[in-house]
Amino acid sequence: MDVARAADQATAPTSGTASATDIASMTWDAYASAPSTATGPNADKIKRGKYVATIAGCNDCHTPFKMGPTGPEPDLSRMLSGHPEQLGSMPQAGAPGAAPGPTNTRFSGPWGVSFTANLTPDVETGLGQWTFRNFKDTIRSGRHMGRGRPVLPPMPIMMYKHMTDEDLEALFTYLQTIPAIRNRVPEPLPPATEAAVAATPSS
Repeated sequence: MDVARAADQATAPTSGTASATDIASMTWDAYASAPSTATGPNADKIKRGKYVATIAGCNDCHTPFKMGPTGPEPDLSRMLSGHPEQLGSMPQAGAPGAAPGPTNTRFSGPWGVSFTANLTPDVETGLGQWTFRNFKDTIRSGRHMGRGRPVLPPMPIMMYKHMTDEDLEALFTYLQTIPAIRNRVPEPLPPATEAAVAATPSS
């Protein structure tokens, strides 16, 4: 275990937000306005992190949408789990230009096709093995882990990289407390692949 991970785990939250069942039964407005149920030494940080996630619009792209009684709304049974694995990298209809897919988790544009990431603490498919340093380096640099591939649109990295360290740490701490959802998001498609898929005749 490296020093950064040890330091992060030493300050890990001792109790998180509402259970997966409770969250799934809520409307988006009810969840967003509900007070944090976190306890322990990081309770205030988790509360702040939930607030940051809400006003920064994390659920707008990272939570798959479903059709609700008044129109599209975040599906909280899959909160912040990213583009659904079962949808794969299905072709996007229409011309490129940040056009979203049916769950609002798949976007096509001049960069190719991007799929929103799984931000839940699932160890294999989400942020469960990330440290705060990994998270901060990603946001500050616009590259995965601070050194990997670029984080693609529509992620507003140019704005988020100006968050304070305190808000980034609060956001990361909150994300580590939400229900872990196993969902392996597809890798992004480059522009050439997108063009080839779009040109393939349907059967």
